[in-house]
Amino acid sequence: MRRAPGARSSSAERRSALLIFDRLPFQNANSSQPQNEYMERWRKLHGRRLDHEERVRKRTAREGHKASQDAQNLRGLRAKLYQKKRHNEKIQMKKAIKAHEERNVKTADEKEPTTPMPSYLLDRTNPSTAKALSSAIKNKRAEKAAKFAVPLPKVRGISEEEMFKVIKTGKKTHQKAWKRMVTKPTFVGPDFTRRNPKHERFIRPMGLRYKKANVTHPELNVTVQLPIIGVKKNPQNPMYTQLGVLTKGTVIEVNVSELGLVTAGGKVVWGRYAQISNNPEMEGCINSILLV
Repeated sequence: MRRAPGARSSSAERRSALLIFDRLPFQNANSSQPQNEYMERWRKLHGRRLDHEERVRKRTAREGHKASQDAQNLRGLRAKLYQKKRHNEKIQMKKAIKAHEERNVKTADEKEPTTPMPSYLLDRTNPSTAKALSSAIKNKRAEKAAKFAVPLPKVRGISEEEMFKVIKTGKKTHQKAWKRMVTKPTFVGPDFTRRNPKHERFIRPMGLRYKKANVTHPELNVTVQLPIIGVKKNPQNPMYTQLGVLTKGTVIEVNVSELGLVTAGGKVVWGRYAQISNNPEMEGCINSILLV
């Protein structure tokens, strides 16, 4: 018997619909599955996306960016709670790293020797891996400090008024005065091209550009003129290093292939560092000492 439109369904029809719902494949009459596990049920029935692993990998890789953004932008109590959470995470991470490092550390053997030892050897122990590692780190630091020890550890500071000259020529520049001319010797690479004068902030005059330096070898006591490769560090200011300014105490890289220096492996040394020992703007040349 067909039901008229708008009429209510009988209790028998509702009961039959419930029985049909109970016989669905993902329902199990014996298992009491909580209703909030619908995502797991969907995954069991239909599987995952084909690019699921790639999406998870990318999401994990982006977590560092998200953490950095939160650390910079959070304010107030949220920032305090977030920093406390990150502090605890870093402590746990450092503990885990230290545990992994100490896992491979070998201590000195404490076994009794089978053969008798002389009295002057009783107080000696075999060097352990931890002691050897500590000694290696100390030696490496000492070698690094000795390698980068320079002949002139301290130099006189140079102010920006002495380093730069304000350029006020031009239609608009004399109003703004944002253009500067470098008054000290500089080095620019062979493939250097000036920017458009309208956008050039720092002017390095051609007459103050140097390409070669007089380099003295401290052990061989010889002085040769070598081409400059680049400016490693200017002690005055990182900006002067970027501009290639050559002042007293500046560490430059020179081409030492003419000296015929070789490494322990037999390879020819191409570039070596040298420190400028004079005032190039006063003497008109660059004198430097090779760092060996």
